[in-house]
Amino acid sequence: MPVEETRDGEPTVRDAVSAPDAEGRPRRVTRRFPLFTRDTARPEGGGRAAPGDAPAPARQWPLLVVLSAVALGLLLTAFDAFRPGTLLIGAALLAGAVMRWMLPGVGMLAVRSRFTDIATYGALGLAIVLLALMAQPDPWLKMPFLKDILHFTVSK
Repeated sequence: MPVEETRDGEPTVRDAVSAPDAEGRPRRVTRRFPLFTRDTARPEGGGRAAPGDAPAPARQWPLLVVLSAVALGLLLTAFDAFRPGTLLIGAALLAGAVMRWMLPGVGMLAVRSRFTDIATYGALGLAIVLLALMAQPDPWLKMPFLKDILHFTVSK
């Protein structure tokens, strides 16, 4: 049995459980998922990125790094540096995917499961980088098969 009582009557849990009830006892002591979800669990890696006694910005540094880079990219884009700004935005999302993959705790950068976060951040970051590289005028990356796919592409 995964739940054992200690001398003082407090339960000691040895297996995966759901959130405790009002008295602090685990509500579910099996590994089988319930038919109906009644509580939520933190995403994998959703714990703090620094100890609890650290100031709030230090605990959420992965999210702050990504948001700061995106803000800088938006600022560059606003000051008429479109390509470098959008490349920075895409790189920030790719860095978020790498941090989500490599670090055990990333704070609020963890939104869903680890796989879903990595796939989402990675796909969006890659799409933004590729679109920034292919943006007109004078694209840095040319994909000749796109002209065949899109018959109505404007050419010079």
